[in-house]
Amino acid sequence: MAEVTRRVTEVRAFHNSLAEISQHVSNLESRLSKEQLRKFVETLLKHTRIFAYGAGRSGLVAKAFVQRLNHIEIQAFFIGDTFTPSFGKEDILVVISGSGDTESTFCFASKAKTMGGKVAVLTAHGESRIAAVGDYLVLVPGKTRLVETRSVAPFTSLFDVAALATLDSVVAELMRRKGVSEELILRLHASLE
Repeated sequence: MAEVTRRVTEVRAFHNSLAEISQHVSNLESRLSKEQLRKFVETLLKHTRIFAYGAGRSGLVAKAFVQRLNHIEIQAFFIGDTFTPSFGKEDILVVISGSGDTESTFCFASKAKTMGGKVAVLTAHGESRIAAVGDYLVLVPGKTRLVETRSVAPFTSLFDVAALATLDSVVAELMRRKGVSEELILRLHASLE
């Protein structure tokens, strides 16, 4: 019995973190603005090419979003990939920054604006300088590198997971509006794996 108790306490941080992350995602829908999401989805449908960027873990979320968009036949590119084409005034850049203050993300968002394109911002901080650059804002709650609240989940995990869940759910809405099924994703999914 003592051995079982010891093993359970050895992974206590795991259980506490998982519970916190699960609860955060469970409460996410009620904390997102339906109006912000509606505008975001509608603007994505208006653009023929979508570019995305985020630094660090936000970049991984942006890359996952780009992959999903390409799976439903929406041209999407991650800024910095070697095959990313030039950005133009007909395009939209989706940037992800929990703090809203990431230097590289701010630079890309600002440049996209000066080039005449649109910018959509996913951040936990609506008063941030990156949010101020955006044409569209989606406030995604979660602890960021600014460490606004105490959390047992590591560093920016709550924002990262919330941003991923939000963008995957946006793709589900895009699929519905485009009349796309998972069969298309299966057909376009990597086959050399």
